[in-house]
Amino acid sequence: MLDFEGRLSTKLPNVGTSIFAVMSKMANEHNAINLSQGFPDFPVSAELIELIHHYMKNGYNQYAPMPGVPALRAQIVKKVKDIYGAEYNADSEITVTAGATQAIYTAISAIIRDEDEAIIFEPAYDSYAPSIRLNGGTVKYARLLLPDYSIDWDELPRLITHRTKLIIINTPHNPTGSVLKSSDILQLEALTKETDIIVISDEVYEHLIFDNLQHESVCKYPELARRSFVIASFGKTFHATGWKMGYVLAPEKLMNEFRKVHQFNVFTVNTPIQYAIADFISKKKNYNKLHSFYEQKRDYFADKIRTSRFRIVPCFGTYFQLLDYRDISDKPEMEFAKELIKKFGIASIPVSSFYHDGMESKRLRFCFAKQKETLNKAAEILCKI
Repeated sequence: MLDFEGRLSTKLPNVGTSIFAVMSKMANEHNAINLSQGFPDFPVSAELIELIHHYMKNGYNQYAPMPGVPALRAQIVKKVKDIYGAEYNADSEITVTAGATQAIYTAISAIIRDEDEAIIFEPAYDSYAPSIRLNGGTVKYARLLLPDYSIDWDELPRLITHRTKLIIINTPHNPTGSVLKSSDILQLEALTKETDIIVISDEVYEHLIFDNLQHESVCKYPELARRSFVIASFGKTFHATGWKMGYVLAPEKLMNEFRKVHQFNVFTVNTPIQYAIADFISKKKNYNKLHSFYEQKRDYFADKIRTSRFRIVPCFGTYFQLLDYRDISDKPEMEFAKELIKKFGIASIPVSSFYHDGMESKRLRFCFAKQKETLNKAAEILCKI
């Protein structure tokens, strides 16, 4: 094998392999139950699979229009109007993407220039900061307040300068399962009003929200919506993370910039799946009961581990449960997480990996988007630790 001998300086000197890939690899090597990476282990809807098959068999296999097939964008308009009362133009304000991470990267690339500042809230999904830095921006970190991971509204204004171009929010929140309230969105709206700050609202778990809480989408707040990209995920909603299908909502001016980048990094995404999802979401029953489905899984998992020595951190959304292990071990999170894989056969994600400085809170993230059989096995292990 030939080695590259030229000069090469990395654009991401402090970035290695994603923690999700690291822990899943370890889980596979040790034949551990994988509750680390966020993917369901139960089937995708048979109806949806049949719809994809139908469109594949009937020749819908070539490039879709760059923004997405019109039928799907039209159904997204109806869905957003029905749930949030917000109106978007199917032609100019919606783009279908190759998953949410691509959508986030594309939005960041469209707006961040050299020396622009972007604020993210930690713990944070691990793609935000690298995407900002790759596009020449500077990351500023706002730390969510323990124990409930709420926004520190006294700190946030102090982070804003004349260079602040972007604020990224995430609700329901990965990894913590916290959700933003109406009061939070109103404060963000007031803070950004009459500024040039753009908001990316990562709402991929919008349908996975519990305890009769309402998802406070940026869509519902017109003043904030006019400066925001809203990111959504079909993969999360329909248990099909491997399909990498999502979409973006944004006012036309922002969407024009988004599409300039989108056309050159993916151009368009899977055609037959787009047509199939368009048909599938025309029936509300295919998405409006998901909160109940996952709330039952959350409660089932929590009940099964209630006799363990782990402390259950309240989870109000997503399909992730944080467990506090301070009554079990003093070891750092990564060390303890590796021990759980090697010694006990169960994989999780250390919450410290979602902080740029590795802040420790003695908490691990477990995915409960699993069949009862998987959750039973996991709970049996956890209760023995």
